[in-house]
Amino acid sequence: MPPKHKKGGRESVSVDIFSNLPSDVTDAILMCLPLRDIVRTSILSKRWRYKWCKLPELTLNLNHLETNDLIPPTLQFTNIMYHLLTLHVGPIIKFTLSINIFLETCPVIDNLIFFLSRNGIQHLVLQLPSNGKLPSLVFKCLQLRHLVIKYCLIVSPPAFEEFGRLISLELSEVTISSKLVERLISNCSILQKLVLKLWTLTNVVEIKAPMLRSFYFIGSIQYICFKNIPLLANVSLIDNESSEKSSKCDITNFFKSFVVLESLKLNEASLKLFAAAAGGVPTRLPFHLKFVKSLRISSVALDQQDEILCALCLIRSCPYLEYMKIYKVSFFEEDSPAPPCLELEHLSDVMFSHLKEVKLQGFLATKAGMQLIKLLLDKSPVLVRMLIKPYIDDYDHSSLYESLTKIYSFLVVVKAFRRASPNAEVAFDIEYDSDYDDL
Repeated sequence: MPPKHKKGGRESVSVDIFSNLPSDVTDAILMCLPLRDIVRTSILSKRWRYKWCKLPELTLNLNHLETNDLIPPTLQFTNIMYHLLTLHVGPIIKFTLSINIFLETCPVIDNLIFFLSRNGIQHLVLQLPSNGKLPSLVFKCLQLRHLVIKYCLIVSPPAFEEFGRLISLELSEVTISSKLVERLISNCSILQKLVLKLWTLTNVVEIKAPMLRSFYFIGSIQYICFKNIPLLANVSLIDNESSEKSSKCDITNFFKSFVVLESLKLNEASLKLFAAAAGGVPTRLPFHLKFVKSLRISSVALDQQDEILCALCLIRSCPYLEYMKIYKVSFFEEDSPAPPCLELEHLSDVMFSHLKEVKLQGFLATKAGMQLIKLLLDKSPVLVRMLIKPYIDDYDHSSLYESLTKIYSFLVVVKAFRRASPNAEVAFDIEYDSDYDDL
């Protein structure tokens, strides 16, 4: 007779495997779910009834609230907050609130922020409606280490204390004055990561952040001025061309504060703004960006000479560049020749002495595109790998055969280009033009 714990020669397995997992494992799984689904686990068993009440991280997505329900959204929100504030015990380290309906005269959200401030909140994410206003009590959460605010109106109280522990700040599509942005940044003395996605700036914002290491910006870069950034290493600048009256932006003055810059990302509009400066673009900056190892440029038009000259200026100023990515490559005329600035005889002073990896993506099967590839292969003596992703126009399916034939001819020509590096590998990955990467 087999032992009781065996049945048919196989060990029996507990039905409730999930409940037998260590509490830290189940907590980690639950914290990946929205709060609504977490609370629903309380009906599983007595053991699960109050498990959600002790979780240190909660995500509350209320974008499902409807104004046409019998219960007004404000009352729905109040009921949810009542259960949260009365049942949850222990610290809440991270809290995410997402709501897309403006709640008129709803003091409960202020109570929520006050409750979080008293329960150890360190990471706060607020995605509020664009016609809503950020609760002023957020400025009282002085223990915050990470703060993300999206879409709403931000008006600061007359005075607020320094966010002495904040190490990352993100302001995304909010309505805020340039003066308040500058004030917020300066009041975060140990800020290390800053993300600004702002389309409404009308005045210059001075970035004074002595501990800042990473900066990501989408907006009009003419309104960004770096004053005190001795540790800034990673920078992404995406100019959105929102202003038709863009002022001049001198490339030398803009980059002179980048002392230890390691990674730089730009888009075509940023290059265009630098190229429009008085006196044009210099051949190279009067100083070296000697710590830059990675350069990425998006939306490059190879037949726009001013922008190409601006890109070459930066490349010449980064003598220790190791990684380069140029994508969304485009042109106005398919058979347009490469601009003179890309001809090898005009670039005798350019040498990518440390470049090891290159990625090119876009409409490269053109004269201008092949000239760019030829230049990089000819001037990179230690190149290890070049990945080329030429796009196929998928809008006209009747010409697919012609497109493939053209791409094949392009591959054959590129394979025959001289390579300064004996170890350089050239790889291809054909894509449709709709498969764009983001900067």
